Amino acid sequence: MQIAIITGASSGIGRSTAVQLGRRGVAVILTYHGNQQGGLETAAQIEQAGGRAVALPLDVGRSETFPAFVHAVRSALTGWDRTTFDQLVNNAGIAAAAPFEDTSEELFDQLLRVQFKGPYFLTQRLLPLLADGGAIVNTTSNSALPSGLTPGYSAYGSLKGALMVLTSYLAKELSPRGIRVNSVAPGATRTRLGGDAFDKYPEVIAPLAARTALGRIGEPDDIGRFVAALLSEDGAWVTGQNIEVSGGFGL
Repeated sequence: MQIAIITGASSGIGRSTAVQLGRRGVAVILTYHGNQQGGLETAAQIEQAGGRAVALPLDVGRSETFPAFVHAVRSALTGWDRTTFDQLVNNAGIAAAAPFEDTSEELFDQLLRVQFKGPYFLTQRLLPLLADGGAIVNTTSNSALPSGLTPGYSAYGSLKGALMVLTSYLAKELSPRGIRVNSVAPGATRTRLGGDAFDKYPEVIAPLAARTALGRIGEPDDIGRFVAALLSEDGAWVTGQNIEVSGGFGL
């Protein structure tokens, strides 16, 4: 039995990834922050389909809590007669936009803690528990790519770009252990980020769909299915890559 850890799986891309992995027979340790009910619902959805799941609280923006989280992970693994896990998806995140001249240090630091510092040091803390031959996927964004450059995302996009660079370094440094590391860059996707922005401002959907070659915005399953496939043996010869999954945004 393989085991995956997925951060930020109470909704959206994280939930889809967790459910898709559960359908493939992977046991899932998923995290939530600020949406406990959503995290429990994700775990219940996996278990109702015959899978195994544990939902744990985690604030990736508070690295001082990581030792306690690792302890909780060890306990969950013991319950499944394992001491290691096989797959890590650094997905938890927040979205915030502001023009460059209006971006405060407070906003920048918040994004830094969640989007880059959190995945960096959480991965470091979990690395001793990650089995040789395992796989890591980091959720980045096409806002860090030429295809997705959008005014107002200078901080968000820059930090997602830093996560892309970290992906390459981890792929290099962890390769002696056979650990693959890739990142996936979604385009505009219907999630709860930005305070349920698409529900609050549905008028932005049509212009985004018009900029997308396949004619619509993304849905969580568009990304979750791909992440699950990349983590599987189907992606066994892929490492060090940032793969845009956006339906051809900007083509």
